[in-house]
Amino acid sequence: MRDILLQLLPHIVSSLLYAALGFHFWRTRWKETGQPLVTLPMQPWERAGILGALIIQGWGLAEGLFGAGGMRFSFSYALSLMLWLAVLIYWIESFRSRMDGLQPMVLPLAALAAAAPAAFPQLRVVANADSWGFLLHFLTAMLAYSLFTLSALHAVFMGFAERKLHRRAITRGLSSLPPILTMEALLFRMISVAFVLLTVALLSGVFFSEALFGRALAVDHKTLFAFASWGIFAALLIGRRVYGWRGRVALRWTLAGFMVLFLAYIGSRFVAEVVLGRI
Repeated sequence: MRDILLQLLPHIVSSLLYAALGFHFWRTRWKETGQPLVTLPMQPWERAGILGALIIQGWGLAEGLFGAGGMRFSFSYALSLMLWLAVLIYWIESFRSRMDGLQPMVLPLAALAAAAPAAFPQLRVVANADSWGFLLHFLTAMLAYSLFTLSALHAVFMGFAERKLHRRAITRGLSSLPPILTMEALLFRMISVAFVLLTVALLSGVFFSEALFGRALAVDHKTLFAFASWGIFAALLIGRRVYGWRGRVALRWTLAGFMVLFLAYIGSRFVAEVVLGRI
C-alpha cells in the first residue's frame, strides 16, 4: 500500500501545483479588477514554480514508464506525458514571447492530465521497447501529439482573443495575451514542426511495423485516424502557403486535425482500458 502511495504521490503533487499556479495566473492576469490594465510579465518565482511542477511530474512519469524495467504505458500516462511536454514547450517559449496570459488555460488542463495516472494507474508492458526504432517512433509520435495539443490550445486562445477584439471588449485577460499576429506565427511554427514529427512517426510505423511491433501494419481505426489527421494538417499547411489561410479558417482546421489525432490513440486507449477493461 505504501509503495502504491509513493508511486502516485508525484502525480498528485504536480497536479496540485499546476492547479494552484493556474489559479494564481487567473487571479493576477485574468480576474477583472477596478485597477487600470497593466501588463504583468512572468516573474522568476512563477517560472520556478512551473519548472518545479514539471520536474515532479516528469519524475512520476519516468518511474511509471521505466521504473519496473522495460517500458510500460497506458492512456493516462500518454495524456499526462502529452500535457507535460506541452507545458514544457510553453515554459521554454515564455523566454521568447509573453506567455503569462495563456497560463490560466494551460495549467488547469495540465493539472487534470497530471492527475490522470493517479486516477487510472493501470499500465501494460510494451513489447520491443528496447529497440532504437521503437524509441524513434515513440518519441516522434509523443512530441508530435504534444505539439498538436499545444497548437489546439493555442487555437482556442486565438479564437477567444479574436472574439474579444471584434466586440471591442478589452479585458484584463485579453491585455495579457501576446499580439494576435505573434500568436498566429507561433501556431504555424508549432504545427509545421509537429507535422514533420508526425510524418516521421507514421513512416516508421509503416515501414518498420513488423520489426517494431512484431506484426505487419494493421489497418485499424487508430491507423486510419492517424493518417486522416496527417491529411488534415497537410491540407492546412498547403492552404496557408497557397491561399493564405488564417484566422477562423486556420483555427477550425487545427482543431479538427487535433480531435482526429486525439481519437487515434488517447481515445482508443481510453475505450479499451477504461470502458472495456482491456490492459
